[in-house]
Amino acid sequence: MRTSKRTQILEAAARVVEREGVKSVTFDSVAAEAGLTKGGLLYHFASREDLVQAIHQHLADQWEAGMSAAADKPASEATPTDRLTAYIRVTTQSATRAELLFMLEGSTTPGHAAPWDAVMERWAPRLATADDPGALDQFIARLAADGLWLYESLTAERLPPQLRRDVAERIVSTLNRDDT
Repeated sequence: MRTSKRTQILEAAARVVEREGVKSVTFDSVAAEAGLTKGGLLYHFASREDLVQAIHQHLADQWEAGMSAAADKPASEATPTDRLTAYIRVTTQSATRAELLFMLEGSTTPGHAAPWDAVMERWAPRLATADDPGALDQFIARLAADGLWLYESLTAERLPPQLRRDVAERIVSTLNRDDT
């Protein structure tokens, strides 16, 4: 299946962010990365803000698709443990620096945060109370997965793939298997 121009643009923009950060997203930088003209971008996105919002949605959708694939079902059909297990495996194996940077940037703008918040709510809900030891263990597992993602996103060190898988599986093994 051929990639649409819109998807091609959004993937090019993510590569720009991966290399140079969110501030580097301009029509010129994205057009050059996508192999298109600036006019070609303007056909799909009327403003930089429209482009940035679409990047947020695109990356959040990809992240969620990865979790659905890892769980072998959508969030609505998965148990709480299935959802968190998928979240841990995807976050520790394939989350990107671009996703992290966009999530950080989005946290200061409600419209930008909305796609990320929706995915997080479905796959890794917040801790409601520390009174439930199982819920606390699940939250700690989520924090451990997030920590590995941050570690690899913010340092030059890349763990060998097998070590990353082993860490992910060790985190998953700490989950309370009683679906509360």
